[in-house]
Amino acid sequence: MEATSHRSSSALLIGLDIGTTNVKAVAYTVDGTAVASAIVPTTVHSPRPGWAYYRSDELWHQAVTVLRSVTMSVSEIGSIEGIAIASMGESGVLVDAHGEPLCDIIAWYDSRTLPQMEWIGKTVGEARIAAVTGLAMQPIFTLNKLLWLKQHEPDAYQRAARWLHVSDYVAFLLCGVPATDYSLASRTMGFDLHHLRWADDLIRDAGIDDHLFPPAIQAGTRIGSITRSAASLTGLPEGIAVATGGQDHVCGAFAAGVTIKGRMLDSLGTAECLFVCTGLPLTDPLPGQLGFTQGAHVVPGAYYVFGGVHSSGGSVEWLRDLVGRDVPLATLIDEASSTPAGSLGAMYLPHLLLGDPPNNDSRSRGALVGLSASLGRGAIARAVLEGIAFEARAGYETLLPYVGLDTFPDITAIGGGSRNDLLLRIKASVMNTTFRSLKVREATSLGAAMLAGIGAGVYIDVADALNQTRCDAMTISPDLDNVAFYDRLFNSVFKKLYPATAEISHSLYELSVQERSES
Repeated sequence: MEATSHRSSSALLIGLDIGTTNVKAVAYTVDGTAVASAIVPTTVHSPRPGWAYYRSDELWHQAVTVLRSVTMSVSEIGSIEGIAIASMGESGVLVDAHGEPLCDIIAWYDSRTLPQMEWIGKTVGEARIAAVTGLAMQPIFTLNKLLWLKQHEPDAYQRAARWLHVSDYVAFLLCGVPATDYSLASRTMGFDLHHLRWADDLIRDAGIDDHLFPPAIQAGTRIGSITRSAASLTGLPEGIAVATGGQDHVCGAFAAGVTIKGRMLDSLGTAECLFVCTGLPLTDPLPGQLGFTQGAHVVPGAYYVFGGVHSSGGSVEWLRDLVGRDVPLATLIDEASSTPAGSLGAMYLPHLLLGDPPNNDSRSRGALVGLSASLGRGAIARAVLEGIAFEARAGYETLLPYVGLDTFPDITAIGGGSRNDLLLRIKASVMNTTFRSLKVREATSLGAAMLAGIGAGVYIDVADALNQTRCDAMTISPDLDNVAFYDRLFNSVFKKLYPATAEISHSLYELSVQERSES
């Protein structure tokens, strides 16, 4: 665990980010300056292929650990005025009437729920789901997980009083009030995006009890205060504000100022979120059929459309596991930088978890093609980075006309992947646009802290929060020597890679399912 601290007499706000890879807590001054931070790895369990889960007690312990570290690093503990939590969007836990967890937290990317997704799609109707919720049919969403739990853990399901997203659960343990925000509710496949309320009829038609979902309210709303027991555990002052946070990428977009129609965000974490602001939900059904999803922003009156690369940073970590963790990431990046554009003929399709928009295919698998005996580690590393960039372009490029854009605007980049300069240089050239990489290290935590400030009354509103916080950025421009080459490579090769491998991927998937069922 790492912790840093600087003395400050300003009012402080805490942003807690419970992510796929790490749990982070950061204390910020009102102008967005980080004064104390702590991080621990998120413990994930993967008992079999396609399965992954978190334990609620472990996540809570990790949250307590980073909060305790931050509060111990703050010189004036009484200056802390509020906290809000950002988290992964589709994971949550069933709790009983006393708030006790009843099951493990199925990871957002867990694929065991494919049969439930297919049943809900046929029973409720994909078109109806897209029209009401703005979501495409993907196994990651909450209704699929709840149906799986109902079928496979019926005792837990019958005893359940609430379903709480990870963010909601931690907030509940801090203040005792169950609630969620619109951005997290948007990731359940049971939320009416047009009226910002639960779609009770749709939820019931999917075989789920609609009473399980907590009240959905605007992000940045004060829902309660730190209890005495939570204060004792975390070091947070008793009675300070607990505000609704939101989905991690959306909180990051808020901190980055991506809150106005037409602005774009590239949030590069373990998964990559390609985020475009819209003024209203889209009504054209085709983006949903292609795998793009919509939701409510943490900013009142704003909406978004998501594309994504489910295995962006995950692909880099996969590569590091293959070559061995004794090889520093900086060494891999240096070797990739020394390899010319095009990776000496190698190309990578980053479908390690499932297909990405516009290829909405839950059975797709990754591919690394063009291999030869002459290729070294650097060429493979560059191919992985180029594959991530090509996949991002495929998503963004398909989405542009639906959000009223003809070409790529400047794109703001946040997250751990935004600190990979080579990846951003490749992306800028592949998309032929400028990237603005925010220098703030933890934009998601900052967005959560800003919501805490609104809930605590430190900021008057969203505009005041954005006005008082400042985020410097580094500009990355396209390499004009590579733009035309990457354009040819994207159109003549990469766009054909998924169609060429899809049938093989499906056969491999079916064989693996059959093998698991027979074992």
